[in-house]
Amino acid sequence: MGIVRVVPPRENDSPRTRRIAGQPAQPAGALVPTRPMLMAGGVAAIAAAGGGLAVLATLTLFGFITAPHVGLGGGLAGALRSAGLLWLVAHHVEVTVRGVGRIGLLPLGLVLLPAVLIERAGRWMTHEGHVTSLLQVVPAALSIALPYALFTGAVAVASSTPVAVPSLWQAAMMGFLIALLAGAFGAARGLAPWRRLAGRVPPRPRSVILGMLAALAVLAACGAVLGAASLVIHLSAYRAAVTALNPGAVGSVLLLLASLCYLPNSVIWAIAYMLGPGFAFGIGTAVSPSGSALGAIPAFPMLAALPVGSAAAFPAWLGFFVLVTPYLAGALAGLMTVRIAPTPSLEAAPLWGLLTGTLTAVVIGFCAKISGGPLGAGRLASVGPAAGEVGLVAVLEIGVTAALVAGAANWLIIRHHVRRLAAVAGREPGDPAAASGRPRGAAGPLARASSPLPALIVDETDDAGGHRIHVNPWAEEPAD
Repeated sequence: MGIVRVVPPRENDSPRTRRIAGQPAQPAGALVPTRPMLMAGGVAAIAAAGGGLAVLATLTLFGFITAPHVGLGGGLAGALRSAGLLWLVAHHVEVTVRGVGRIGLLPLGLVLLPAVLIERAGRWMTHEGHVTSLLQVVPAALSIALPYALFTGAVAVASSTPVAVPSLWQAAMMGFLIALLAGAFGAARGLAPWRRLAGRVPPRPRSVILGMLAALAVLAACGAVLGAASLVIHLSAYRAAVTALNPGAVGSVLLLLASLCYLPNSVIWAIAYMLGPGFAFGIGTAVSPSGSALGAIPAFPMLAALPVGSAAAFPAWLGFFVLVTPYLAGALAGLMTVRIAPTPSLEAAPLWGLLTGTLTAVVIGFCAKISGGPLGAGRLASVGPAAGEVGLVAVLEIGVTAALVAGAANWLIIRHHVRRLAAVAGREPGDPAAASGRPRGAAGPLARASSPLPALIVDETDDAGGHRIHVNPWAEEPAD
């Protein structure tokens, strides 16, 4: 996608460095990009957007040629506009249909198509030499996201028809957001493998990020299991829905693909269910652990997993495990936060745990927002979880639990190191107590040394995961 020049080292340079006019010394053999970062980002963005649009346009034209009766009005131009609308739907852009209303309940699985292409564009930026450290990941992602957002906005304008009009502001916003996240992910991933990449992040941010990811992974896994269990319980209703549709062989494959595309939506709804607020499938409806109140729902097989009836969907013992899962995720987040980077300040540890849990709740609330949407202007104008309620409850359950566990775990870590240093300080060479493994003058293995303990310093800038606790040799000596 680009040309990279490599300049050999000059005679007056060291063997391991080379100098380019107007540039600082670089490692020998390093790649020097031949174009500015903004220009390279524009090239990568256009390549990623054009590639995804070309794939969908090819599929749409194939359907237009083989089945012209499907109703793609406007001839070839209409087929291309339909491809543009499908490409925008893959970016989670709402479409307003005349006589129906807004269609915003879109499959999150389709977002993988543009995200994968943009991730490759971010890796290309790294391989071209534009990203050599984590500090350059964000500028590289912005150089991709800005032109990508302009491209999605242009496609939204070009794809508008008297029947279907995509949201222009959503096209620009979602295009920018997807390109920023996927581009940053690809640029960072191109630097080093995951383990080495995590080692480049300072201990404190790494503890918060890994704590968030651990909590989200637990919730996502339990949400997937909960959704699968509900689908197995309502398997007869699922079969009845498939039989009523009678899709045939090709239709069954398309129905399976559609179900897989909506799988992330169902996992997020299951997380909202575990948190307590649940979700709605229409105005005046609710699906929560305490019971469900549903009206008529579309004939989509995956919707057969929705629990019906005013009673709880699961037995009391199973419902307990469903409701306790967010607290377990919060406990894991708090434990990882202080396990990776403990702090000598006992009152600071709960605040770091609360920060990790709160950021996790923000991510959950955002996912709840984009997982739902309207299905027209009628009774199904409100479908999905209430993002504000889900986020607030997640803060109270995950954030508070993470704060409490972080404070307790940090206290235990400090207490363990204090006891260990006390035991070490009580032993001297040739002391009979050293042979027994007990501090001098101690009554037991956990007894404290008779002399005051040295001051402790927790080094949060080292490369040992924040576990290295040093003895301060300049601590104030006790008075005689």
